[in-house]
Amino acid sequence: MLLKLYEKNNNPADLQQVINLLNDGGIIIYPTDTMYAIGCHGLKERAIERICRLKDIDPKKNNLSIICYDLSKISEYAKVDNSTFKLMKRNLPGAFTFILNGTTRLPKIFRNRKEVGIRMPDNSIIQEIARLLDAPIMTTTLPHDDNEDIEYCTDPELIEEKFNNIVDLVIDGGIGGTEGSTVVDCTNGKAEIIRQGTGWLDEG
Repeated sequence: MLLKLYEKNNNPADLQQVINLLNDGGIIIYPTDTMYAIGCHGLKERAIERICRLKDIDPKKNNLSIICYDLSKISEYAKVDNSTFKLMKRNLPGAFTFILNGTTRLPKIFRNRKEVGIRMPDNSIIQEIARLLDAPIMTTTLPHDDNEDIEYCTDPELIEEKFNNIVDLVIDGGIGGTEGSTVVDCTNGKAEIIRQGTGWLDEG
C-alpha cells in the first residue's frame, strides 16, 4: 500500500495509521534525508528479525541502526559521552549514522554486537513519525541489486511495485536520494569517519 505524506500538515488519521502499523509489528518503507529506508518499531524483535531476513543481515556481524526523534532520546539506547554529544548536537538532524555503544534498553538482537547506529534524519516526515511513535525506529537502506535501475530505490511508486508483497506500507515522500549517510564511529570516545556519504561532518 502506498501512502502519500507531506513535509507538514499531514492528516492526523494518516499518521496514526502508520503508528498503529508500527506498534503492531509492521514493516514500512519511508523517506529519509538520504535514501529511502525500510524499518519497524525498534523495540519489537520479531519485526527486526523480519527485516534482517529480508536484507540477509546477520545481526551478529552487522550493526543495526535506529532513528531517534531527538538527542534526549538517544541516551536511553546508547552511551553518549560529552564530546560525542556535542558533536551530534552540531550535526543532527542530518545525513549521519553515529555508531555508539548500546544500552540494555535495546532488544537482545542489538546486543549481539554491543553497538548501535543512531540516525536523526533531516526529514520532517520520518521525524514526525518517530515523535508520535515515542520509540526508536529500526532502520536500514532498501535492498538493491547493482544491476538494477536506481529508480527502484528512489521513486516511491516503483518502490511500492517492487516491495508491496514484502512490506506493509510504503510512504510516498517524493523522489529519494541515491547516496547513503556518512557513518561516524564514536565507540572509542573519538569520532572516526568509516564511510563518507551525503553528510559532511562539522567537528567544531
